[in-house]
Amino acid sequence: MSCFQNPVIPGFNPDPTVCVVPATETTPTAYFLSTSTFEYFPGCPIYTSVDLVNWRLIGHALTRRSQIEMRTVEPGGGSWASTLRYRPQEKRWYLANGVFQRYRPGSDERIFPRGFYVYTDNIWDDDSWSDPIYFDNPGFDQDLFWDDDGKVYLSTTVRLANRRPDSKLKDFGIHISEIELATGRTLTPPQLIRESPHGIAEGSHILRRGAYYYLFTAEGGTEAGHQEWVFRSREGVCGPWEAQGKPLWYNGPDEEVQRTGHADVFDDGQGNWWAVFLGVRPVKDGDGNYLEPQMGRESFLVQVDWIDDWPVFNGGHNITLSTTSRTLVAQDIAHIKSGDVKWQADLSQRKLELGWYQKNTPLKQCYSLSERPGYLRLFGNCYDLDSPEAPAMLLRKQSSYTESFEVKMQFNPRKAGYEAGIVLWWSQYSYATYGLTLRESSDGKQTPMVVSRAPNGKTGEMTVRYASLTYCKDDIAHKIPPDETIRLRIEATPTTYDLSFALQNYESSYRVEAKDLTVMPPIGGAFCGVMFGIYSFGHLEPVLDSADFFDFIIKET
Repeated sequence: MSCFQNPVIPGFNPDPTVCVVPATETTPTAYFLSTSTFEYFPGCPIYTSVDLVNWRLIGHALTRRSQIEMRTVEPGGGSWASTLRYRPQEKRWYLANGVFQRYRPGSDERIFPRGFYVYTDNIWDDDSWSDPIYFDNPGFDQDLFWDDDGKVYLSTTVRLANRRPDSKLKDFGIHISEIELATGRTLTPPQLIRESPHGIAEGSHILRRGAYYYLFTAEGGTEAGHQEWVFRSREGVCGPWEAQGKPLWYNGPDEEVQRTGHADVFDDGQGNWWAVFLGVRPVKDGDGNYLEPQMGRESFLVQVDWIDDWPVFNGGHNITLSTTSRTLVAQDIAHIKSGDVKWQADLSQRKLELGWYQKNTPLKQCYSLSERPGYLRLFGNCYDLDSPEAPAMLLRKQSSYTESFEVKMQFNPRKAGYEAGIVLWWSQYSYATYGLTLRESSDGKQTPMVVSRAPNGKTGEMTVRYASLTYCKDDIAHKIPPDETIRLRIEATPTTYDLSFALQNYESSYRVEAKDLTVMPPIGGAFCGVMFGIYSFGHLEPVLDSADFFDFIIKET
């Protein structure tokens, strides 16, 4: 029996959606997949594959402020689940999306976005994606479906119009309208096509196979009760819809893979059917309790069979990390071993490499690869890492429970409050840093200091420590020049993170427990995963002394 390893795209990559580009005489069938990015920029990464198990990041659909403007969105706000589709007759890709500018579920305060779509005739070129064409219907998790008669339908999730005032449920249902694609204009009133007994039906995708239309929905919320449902209709996208009375499967809170759902189903071009969906793979602490999964929600793949015109996922079995395949395919991530270099930065280009993200849409570029060739120069701005605005911070997704992120830094701050360093990021309410700053004492003397911030398991609370940059030689304390190379490192284990700072003979480190990092924010949600990165900021002012970073490397440990 052939198997592959799930998740096929590890690390923070939720809500996968996929499209298929048919083979030609000179090119094989190609698959393109996008995932959610929430408050991070650029939005909607685009991956490609020719075998479904090895995926490569090739760009992003939302790379300009004119496409995605996120200023002070909460954690878990921003760009939610997309639908990616390819229209062979047009040779055009479409991506439908929606951006939450305000998301505060704790106080039941949400502004349901008017979603949009963007399109491109060249998915390999980030700059070719159009500006948004906005829809009229509000909601999230937008899906576009083209029927055989040429009509185009938009389905979204929005709160029920006739919700009871005393309801204790969220009462989010799937609504559908015919739209005019060129303008996004609504042509028919939104019609409710799925109201879930769990109070949440989202992540709708509609497809047609044979005599039936199929509606796939994610229900029960994206936490422990998450599950995928399917409905079918002979009549059309408005139903009536026939159900099986149960979810397609349910991975419970005691399994190695949990919270599965939000599926997109497709024919691979050879008559075989598959589904991609999100899931998590949490680890246990020393007491045997599952931790909040640091990797966040990741992209999984399983085969789909059809029995009596109903889809059956993964042979009718629950989802596991080792997954049955249709054919034997060599999977690159399955062969990664301890000590392997998984990524090493290429700083020879003028454009930033793919895979870096910023929190929120930046007002202006905070980095340069050309001012000092071979270095990534970071210009600190006036927003610190607690700010709801976009700080000068570049992040990369953690993709393994056992990996390290290393970088070297040169930074010579000349004003008190200037700071730069390395960051272990969960949200603006929970993160860890190790950096260099200039601190002024009561007598006006300025001294370079090592500064660290460690989360303590309580949202918004940090333990901040300063240490003098000295080392001892012949019993004499010497100041270490701050313009020399500083070595910074984060090493992940399944339950901890070790952050280290080294300069000449000075070395220091501290440990962060994963459970203290991955806490729920006071507003918004925790829908993303841990990221590693670099930062710089001033105290309510820009940093006029840039920080230069080089020798980035991520290794499996």
